Amino acid sequence: MSELFDAVDALLASRAALPPPAERKRLRAAHGLTIDEVATALKVRRATVSGWESGKTEPRPPERDAYARLLDKLAELYPATQADTATPAAPVVDAAVPATFTAAPAPAEAQTLSTGEAPEAAAMTATENSQTPALVAAAPAAAARPARTARTSSTSRRPGAKKAAQAGTPAGGADPRFENGPLAVVDVEDGKVLAYCTGGLVLDVPAKSIPALVDWTLTEAKLGAPKLSGPGRPADPLLVLTEAACERYGLPVTLTAEEKDAGRIPEGHKVIKQLTRAEWKLTKRGFGPWARIYRPAKGSERQCVQLCIPSWNALDSRFWGGAAQLPPAELARVLGVYASRVMTPRGSTAVTGLELMTALHPPTHAVRDEETGVLRQSETKTPGSLGKDPVDCAPCEAPDGHPLLADLPRFHVRGPAEKLFEEAYEWARPMTDAECTLRYLVGLDVNMAFAAGANGLIVGLGEPTHVKNPVFDPKLPGSWLVDLSHVDLSRVKVGKEWVELDGSLLPSPFTPKGDRPTGPAWYATPTVAYAVELGYDVAPTEAYVRYDNGRYLDGWYQRLRDAYLATMADLGVDADLSPEDFLAAMDGYKERDPELAIVVSAIKATVKGGLGKLRERPRGEGWRPGERWRALERPTWRPDIRAAVISRTRINLHRKIVKHAAFTGQYPIAILSDCVVYASNGPSPLDFLPYREGKPLPGGFKLGINPGLVKHEGTQTVLWGEEVRERFGAPALNLARFIKDGTVTDADNGE
Repeated sequence: MSELFDAVDALLASRAALPPPAERKRLRAAHGLTIDEVATALKVRRATVSGWESGKTEPRPPERDAYARLLDKLAELYPATQADTATPAAPVVDAAVPATFTAAPAPAEAQTLSTGEAPEAAAMTATENSQTPALVAAAPAAAARPARTARTSSTSRRPGAKKAAQAGTPAGGADPRFENGPLAVVDVEDGKVLAYCTGGLVLDVPAKSIPALVDWTLTEAKLGAPKLSGPGRPADPLLVLTEAACERYGLPVTLTAEEKDAGRIPEGHKVIKQLTRAEWKLTKRGFGPWARIYRPAKGSERQCVQLCIPSWNALDSRFWGGAAQLPPAELARVLGVYASRVMTPRGSTAVTGLELMTALHPPTHAVRDEETGVLRQSETKTPGSLGKDPVDCAPCEAPDGHPLLADLPRFHVRGPAEKLFEEAYEWARPMTDAECTLRYLVGLDVNMAFAAGANGLIVGLGEPTHVKNPVFDPKLPGSWLVDLSHVDLSRVKVGKEWVELDGSLLPSPFTPKGDRPTGPAWYATPTVAYAVELGYDVAPTEAYVRYDNGRYLDGWYQRLRDAYLATMADLGVDADLSPEDFLAAMDGYKERDPELAIVVSAIKATVKGGLGKLRERPRGEGWRPGERWRALERPTWRPDIRAAVISRTRINLHRKIVKHAAFTGQYPIAILSDCVVYASNGPSPLDFLPYREGKPLPGGFKLGINPGLVKHEGTQTVLWGEEVRERFGAPALNLARFIKDGTVTDADNGE
């Protein structure tokens, strides 16, 4: 009988009415619960709970039953007061996952989104803030995206009036200092200088010069973003100058060839002289595509504004697509979404990726002086950070030309026993006779592969310690000199069982080219740990290990993962789709909202670029081998961390390949970084992936949008593959490079 009662209770719970989204957030906050704690208890993602609280999605059984029970219990403990129900609840916008961009809010809702206040309070605020910048009135709220033609000659201006927020960009946060959002695109229309902000807001700009524009930004514009971590600092406001704005403020629309090479305009330019007279300073990189203009901080007060100039190639088309050609309102939307979900851009996507690491783990923190009671910077580094002082890498981790290698003979080429060489896969092999009888070549691409490789990874936080004949510890980050040539891929452990494989059809997991090692070589910890996982003993003869270590990249991964998943969800690709629905949703997803597709591309570039910056090489400036270069002075110049992430990413892919081969007998044809190609009888990944009743092979390839899962990269015919290889006379030509659209040109030359 109790089982029947339980079944009835579950049935009732599945149809129970849930409180409004804002009330769900109130109840959680009243009990002091975080979104992460609720997500962990219900065994769902953080973004899922955030979606429930924002009204973007609704829970489904069985999670709905448990969520309803949690809310019921919290409602008993914290009943709603009259103050809670006096005004309509404002839509909740979670910081990590802004509201969806497919529909515009009603004007009253838009007001609330922009100010974080109830409509009545917002109206009062508009009256009180008579000294705020003039605001251009709203375009129709029904528009899904900001339109350049929204402002017409009949548009009225009302000082202090807030424009209705357009769907497509998050409005400013609750902090009144940044109520107009993190950035603005400055343009000139009909002789008027306008600043297009996020949320569809447009400000009148009274500034007549660059120094005045900087002053206006810091004193009146209310631009910027809250800090991302406790010890951190708020993001500086970002101004994006269009070509018309450059002309208005005396800047060149484009850079000359010499200026492009230098990365800046000359020191004698009239705008730089204006800034100098106004006592503003520029950073060492000068006035370039991403210029930072500042005055030395006084106490805790920071005065800094960043400029972005798209016509100077600030928004590289390789990573930002056609963003530089967008009208101001659309560009503000694209950059605003990126800023709210990742961070306000600090330069290229690579620079921003690196800056995000520092913003989440600031090197220092404030402490109160016991004698004076005044706050000051701590002399010790913040726990979990890299600190404020750079550390030298181990000699084996140093790239060619590093000062640590200055004593090597000129033109000496270091081999595997001298140099750590952890790079992404670039491997291919000829097809077997059996594979040639199949019809298709199908490419799989691992989503956010390098971000997934960073998740949960223990990396060194301090300097390396040299150890002779160490005992290998898979939890100790570092570089190990060990011989792995004895690892035989024909017989390996998969889980607890030994399996027989065709090792000749598998790439070695220990080298980027997939060649089997021939002797001792330097490897990062994840690579050596994988040899142990495959069932083989290891005996390092030397190591550089880091006893000060931690999961430095976890927050970085989570921030970028949430940004990626939220943006893909806005494009109609949800994380909970079935394999068939996922493949259908991915088909043409970029065309659904090309602007958000640009954001997806920028997020991916932030991952790869940020990791690449960890081992930034010299960039001209008269550098010679053996000399230090500028990047070495950063605490974030850490080639060991980059190597560990790449090592783990490559190992993650190889582990899936081995499990797939052990279960299906299928082997990859080619691998390029995070793309792997298989021969198949059908054109779809579902034609060869071993799904059973919708469930994938445990530990193998799984279709989905989450980082580490795979999507369909492209399909070509086996005949196409053979023709391409014959054309270039290369039986092992890497077909993964061309699998997406099948285009191969003579310029590729088989490489």
